Amino acid sequence: MQTVLDELAWRDLVVQTTGREALGSALADGPISLYCGFDPTAASLHVGHLTQILTMRRFQLAGHKPYALVGGATGLIGDPRMSGERVLNDEAIVQGWVEALGGQISRFLDDEGEFGVTMVNNLDWIGGMSALSFLRDLGKHFRMGTMLAKDTVARRLQSEEGISYTEFSYQVLQGIDYLELHRRHGVSLQYGGNDQWGNLLAGVDLIHKVEGREVHALTTPLVTKADGSKFGKSEGGSIWLDAELTSPYAFHQFWFNASDADVVNYLKYFTFRTREEIDELARITAEASHERRAQRALADDLTTLVHGEQATVQATAAAGVLFGRGEVRELDDATLTAIARELPGAELPGSAQLVDAFVASGIVTSKGAARRGAGEGGLSVNGQKIGVDDLSDELSDLTLLPGGRLLLRRGRKNAAMIQRHD
Repeated sequence: MQTVLDELAWRDLVVQTTGREALGSALADGPISLYCGFDPTAASLHVGHLTQILTMRRFQLAGHKPYALVGGATGLIGDPRMSGERVLNDEAIVQGWVEALGGQISRFLDDEGEFGVTMVNNLDWIGGMSALSFLRDLGKHFRMGTMLAKDTVARRLQSEEGISYTEFSYQVLQGIDYLELHRRHGVSLQYGGNDQWGNLLAGVDLIHKVEGREVHALTTPLVTKADGSKFGKSEGGSIWLDAELTSPYAFHQFWFNASDADVVNYLKYFTFRTREEIDELARITAEASHERRAQRALADDLTTLVHGEQATVQATAAAGVLFGRGEVRELDDATLTAIARELPGAELPGSAQLVDAFVASGIVTSKGAARRGAGEGGLSVNGQKIGVDDLSDELSDLTLLPGGRLLLRRGRKNAAMIQRHD
């Protein structure tokens, strides 16, 4: 019988396990309870977190009980980075982020029924723990040699800055999380990114020593691009799941711009398409790369999953408008704002003439060039071609797009967005 572990394996989502055969048997005999942790380091999760969120969804669909931990305690400490101490954020800020991230994660998971997701916060058990209990009851089970051998710790110890005891203790806290969830809810599998392997093993070992039981750990790959550059970044920074931080249009474009070398892997990691569907898209990519069928499928699936079907419709329409197709008047304010970020533009008063707008936007170099362009039928405003006489119209007399905008275009390749201010 195929288990969710087999599903994860063909999607290349399994890097390490504490015992493939034992874990496979446990899943086949299931259901089991499992968890993954997310530390609140910002007000939103980003696309890199989707690997873990959607893996949890796959376990849930296979009939297993997920616990999603948002670390109100560990978020106050910070998992050590390869270089440099983390900035310790104010407790009130971190707790606000805990609530925001919990809301984001729960959107992707069913919360009802026997296998509904349960959100947990490790501040509930770590927050009231005394220093003596931490050291005497739990700390004695951790061996310094093992903790010092962890890659991140070893590298930081060799650096000029070193590592504080605060960050060094993080792996103990994560081990305590697994122990508490095992005791409270019978959790027997923790998974996370492959850089978390040492932290996951800390929990496995702690449960074995304290409870005398065998539990499991699994890691997923750290997603990278085929060219070696960092996944999940654009020129504007991280690609967030919050629509206020990354617009649905920019989100859609991030996936649509995936390279042919990456797109099949991304379809495996981030979509729920079947092996047959992905194999077919891989074949089309190899034979007709210019069609970008796989990229469109990826972008549509992920935008709909994260932001909803209407957002995908708007994002697709926005892309068409940018490339000289589609009706700009059908776009909403949020999508127009996203387009404006992609285009050159200017702010002008309502008393300015349209010819001034074309010059200020950089689409033409002079008023004379604007008149020549209009005379040749090459200029348009909000998708409608204009004549030479229209160039003398004041912006206050024109019908604007939402947000007081005008989309100017010369031909199909040159566009700009004007913002009118009064």
